[in-house]
Amino acid sequence: MRLDEFIEFEANERAERRRLAAEKDYGILDHLDSFERRFEQHVSDDAVVGSVSPSIFVGRSNYPNVSTGLLSPVGREDAADRFRTSAAWYDEGVSIADVFDRRTSLLNSARGVDVESAGASGVGVGSSAGDASATSVHDAWDGWLGVQREVAIADRPVDVEIGLDGRPEIDFEVGPEDVKTPTGPRAAARSAELGENPHVPRPVKKTLEDDDWRAEGAMTYLYRRGFDVYEINTILSAGALGRGEDRRLVPTRWSITAVDDTVGQYLRGSIRDDPTVDRIEVHRNEYLGNAFWVILVPGRWEYELVEMKSPGSIWNPDPAAGVSLAAASEGRDGRTGYVEETAGAYYAARLGVAEHLDERGRQAKALVLRHVSDDYWGPVGVWQVREAVRNAFDGESGTAETFGEAVRGVTEHLPVSLGRLRRKSTMAAGLQANLGDFVDAG
Repeated sequence: MRLDEFIEFEANERAERRRLAAEKDYGILDHLDSFERRFEQHVSDDAVVGSVSPSIFVGRSNYPNVSTGLLSPVGREDAADRFRTSAAWYDEGVSIADVFDRRTSLLNSARGVDVESAGASGVGVGSSAGDASATSVHDAWDGWLGVQREVAIADRPVDVEIGLDGRPEIDFEVGPEDVKTPTGPRAAARSAELGENPHVPRPVKKTLEDDDWRAEGAMTYLYRRGFDVYEINTILSAGALGRGEDRRLVPTRWSITAVDDTVGQYLRGSIRDDPTVDRIEVHRNEYLGNAFWVILVPGRWEYELVEMKSPGSIWNPDPAAGVSLAAASEGRDGRTGYVEETAGAYYAARLGVAEHLDERGRQAKALVLRHVSDDYWGPVGVWQVREAVRNAFDGESGTAETFGEAVRGVTEHLPVSLGRLRRKSTMAAGLQANLGDFVDAG
């Protein structure tokens, strides 16, 4: 499909998606009222009885002494799996309000833990009971950390009973801005016990049993055996990957980027000697107020992400501010050091591109342009970047004769001029420009 035809087709598709999204939306305040009622009905004075935990959370504040918790969907145990972040959220078409609903419905029963050593008790910082033989996170299979790890490595939500230190005090005065938090209300946990024997997949057992396996190798092993990055980052976060005594808890936000980066590097190596794509392709997807354009160009692997954040969006909240730009790139051999400017979005988008090329047995130069509109009122996490790019390759795509034609055609639908894009983008910098290209649209 020619690029101009593709752009017109996409515009019509976007209008239909916006209509459907508007029909699905609902009031956040109504949700908060219903959550408070559920919490009062299901939480006793000293325990959450019959809870089902689909996941865990490891904080990063005060590292290496962090808060680590079991997440429980209070009053919605029968649908616990829907509360675990996964690719299914995209397939389901969840809205920002849906994400807010699910995350504020998760009770985070937490306690303090040292990421490397569980202490003599085996249950964390300041604890006084547990398995006296457990002196490291690697060995802590009983007590609080043991239950948390069992939840993390299981392939389905796990029945648990969580003892709380008194009745939790929860502030229900929350608003839409609270969607930025990864979990909902928090309560100090005293103890946790399994209500069942969790089912652990055989490949996960293999990584646990091998104390000489570096974490990077274990991650790619699990990925090659069909585990998605969401499952792998939870296992990594629980301190269940890596060489024996080197294993430690990894804050959830860090583990997400670590897995995206590790798997992305593995895929980049897999396509390194593959033939290139044979034409210039333009792919597009839009989700949760974020529009992604992916331009694939024949040639050896290169990758760049350019982000354009409109005024009024969550990362550029001042309505009077201009469009802010951020960019990061890499060549054939990747890059060293963490990407600060585009952060986790860089690795999530790169993963989506690399997966597509690996599936085709091709390599390419890839330019990803992300437009964050003012419809993106709450940051739901980099999963939406990952899934939007993964799914950008489904369906129709556009073609162009030259890279310049592709970039110019896409720029007409971006909030910045080609001149400003060229000044920020490494890949677009070499395009020949004319005076009109420098008229700033943002």
